[in-house]
Order: sequence, then C-alpha cells, then structure tokens
Amino acid sequence: MRFLSAPPAGSRTSRPAQPWSWLPYLVVLAVWVLAGLRLLADPVPRLPLLFNWTPSLPWHVAWLHRGVLPAARGQLLLYAFNGDAADSRPGLQGQPFFKIVRGLPGDVVTVRGREVSVNGQAVGVALERTRGGRPLEPIVPGVIPPGHYYVQGTSPDSFDSRYRAGGLVPAAQVIGTVVPLL
Repeated sequence: MRFLSAPPAGSRTSRPAQPWSWLPYLVVLAVWVLAGLRLLADPVPRLPLLFNWTPSLPWHVAWLHRGVLPAARGQLLLYAFNGDAADSRPGLQGQPFFKIVRGLPGDVVTVRGREVSVNGQAVGVALERTRGGRPLEPIVPGVIPPGHYYVQGTSPDSFDSRYRAGGLVPAAQVIGTVVPLL
C-alpha cells in the first residue's frame, strides 16, 4: 500500500503552464502605455465617449459632439487647456478640460475680493491657494471678448476661469460640446 506524502525537501513540483495566463498583464501594460501616450504625446480624445475622474463636475461619463461651439450659458464643453498655468506645469498643455459655460462674449466679469461674478451674478469664489500650496490669483475683471468663454466646474475646488492661470477659453481651443450620460 502506498501513502501520499509531501514531496521531499528541496524538490520542485511543476505546474502545467496555463494558456493565456499572461493576458491580464498585457492588458494592464497596454492601458498604461496608452495613458502615457495620451498624457505626454497627444491628450486630445479620439473617441466621442469621455470619462471624467475629477470632482470638478458631477458627471463621470459623457458624449462629445466634436466641433460644436456652445450656443448658450449652461452648456458643457470640452477644450484643450492652454491657460497661463501651462507655462509652469507643462503637463497641463493641451489637456482636455470638461466645464460648464458661465459667461459668453460681451458678458462682464467682476471680482470683489475673491468673489467672481458674471453680469452681476455670483458664480464662485477664487481660492487663495491650490491643494499643493501654490498661490492663485482671481481672473482679471473685464468684458469677455468675442470668441472667448468663461467656464467653470461645479466644485469649489475646480480649476477654471475663476483663476488668472486658467483664464477665459478661446473658441479655437474648444473641442466640442458635451452631453452628460452618467
């Protein structure tokens, strides 16, 4: 009679290779490579389905209508960032931002202390510093020029037109309007 026992110390048992066991690693690697390329080489989205991972807006999935400019206040738009902050933070250059139009050409932006208003209606308060401690200056007051938009997120921490480093968005930077899905 033969009893089963553990293999002798120092011996190795071999397992047969599982077919496709490397596939999950390949998928993860592909996602990281594509994310890196998008961040460093070309951040403009190529598909109309957008994902928002930031708390600046309450929507996480949206549909892009490429090339359509906002026609009204309250519309959502996607634009390639090119504000002054891109000078000190090169990773921001060309990054797609997804915000709400709060001001159109001809509207008047005013600032009292750190409270920003468009046409006399308060739209938000500019924070003094970023989460990382960098100082933030409010937007320069004035009339929104033709071909520009004042945009803003719904979160008080959103980086948007309230700040000089974010500024107004030129129509040339607008990728299109956005319809929230989720």
